[in-house]
Amino acid sequence: MKSIKTFNPFNGNHLETYTQDSKSKLKEKLELADSTFKTWKELEIEERIELLQNLAEEVFRNKQHLSLLMTEEMGKPILESEAEIDKCIYLIDFYSKNAEQFLQDAIIETEAHESFISYDPLGCVLAIMPWNYPFWQVFRFAIPTLTAGNVALLKHASNVTGCALAIEKLFIDAGFPKGCFQTLVTDHETIEDLMGNDTVKAVSLTGSEKAGRKIAELAGKNLKPSLLELGGNNACIILKDADLDKYIDTIVKARMQNSGQSCIAAKRFIVVESIYDEFMTKFTSKVKSLKYGNPLEEDTTISCLAREDLAETLEKQVQQSIDLGAKVIKGHKRNGAYYEPTILTEVTTEMPVFKEETFGPVAAIIKVKTEDDAYEAAANSKFGLGTMVFTSNYEAASKRVSEIEDGGFFINELVKSDPRLPFGGTKISGYGRELSKEGILAFVNIKTTYINK
Repeated sequence: MKSIKTFNPFNGNHLETYTQDSKSKLKEKLELADSTFKTWKELEIEERIELLQNLAEEVFRNKQHLSLLMTEEMGKPILESEAEIDKCIYLIDFYSKNAEQFLQDAIIETEAHESFISYDPLGCVLAIMPWNYPFWQVFRFAIPTLTAGNVALLKHASNVTGCALAIEKLFIDAGFPKGCFQTLVTDHETIEDLMGNDTVKAVSLTGSEKAGRKIAELAGKNLKPSLLELGGNNACIILKDADLDKYIDTIVKARMQNSGQSCIAAKRFIVVESIYDEFMTKFTSKVKSLKYGNPLEEDTTISCLAREDLAETLEKQVQQSIDLGAKVIKGHKRNGAYYEPTILTEVTTEMPVFKEETFGPVAAIIKVKTEDDAYEAAANSKFGLGTMVFTSNYEAASKRVSEIEDGGFFINELVKSDPRLPFGGTKISGYGRELSKEGILAFVNIKTTYINK
């Protein structure tokens, strides 16, 4: 039988070996999901909310274990792992308080005696999730999806298989019916068969552009709804009146948190020339102060990437950009899975660090003459997750929201996901929205009922 091995990316130590689900085991899980859905969808929303509250308690009770598991499997600094678990608890609390309102029937006045919109769950939803936020990415899909009455199958990234199985156990220990949330220990080769199975009614993917195109193709082939949250190449605009003393920590965090492994990280720093020198001095100083070390140590602020091949890919993107004329201010050194925080200047539009997603601690700096030039450069991307602008004139910046096609526009703040606000992208960053009311309605049948006497 095939197996999956997990390793600690910081020291290379082997963590666990997991046996992949056989074809018969996958069939059993699909059948269980199908049978569980028939009863789960009939459960009153109050009962589902009670289970959510149980889940929040389970997550809180196991916070240290879950954080440690995350750090060991993908190298996230331990304080960031703990913060990720806290965010999952906040998400659960948000839907515990708002799900009933989000899902209640909407009465519509028409010529009918009665007409209304209701929201029926679709069934079993397949989630294909990445390793960079191994709990948050799954929870932001699963909590609204299950609360709406669906059941879920998770195909997680293989290097965080321990996290994937831990999530399933959390749902079971919280009292969710067996089959409501199941982890599939399998590889990408089985996804096409899963997508073609009648039990699977929809799919949600967070991942790369390449993976998104494949899943969209399979979803189209099988006429099944899909939600795609793909890569990003977010711009961070620094205007001449930006308060750098106030926001430089936020600006650095926007690139370097999670060791730079975030789709919504600031990757292109577009700086107006009148503030350029001040920005470079303060930004470089803060980046140099980041402490590399064992991710299990609480004073570590940046660590290795999740796999060595990811660091190799990042190194190649930077080297190709250097070959095209980019200048290294700091970094561009690799040791195994560790890639040193890197700052590049004299970046132009044809370079990989400008036009591609760089998944690691690399900041591409682009100097522009005017504010108009800054917005034009920010919009010059095939990606569309989010843009951030730092300025003292937030009112003027808010008038330029429509100039950027991205799914998010953040003024004096880094792009981030928040359960209270819808999250998603445009262009090759995907489609559909997670979180907020939009997230719980992502996988429902919006049904019209029209009644005459």
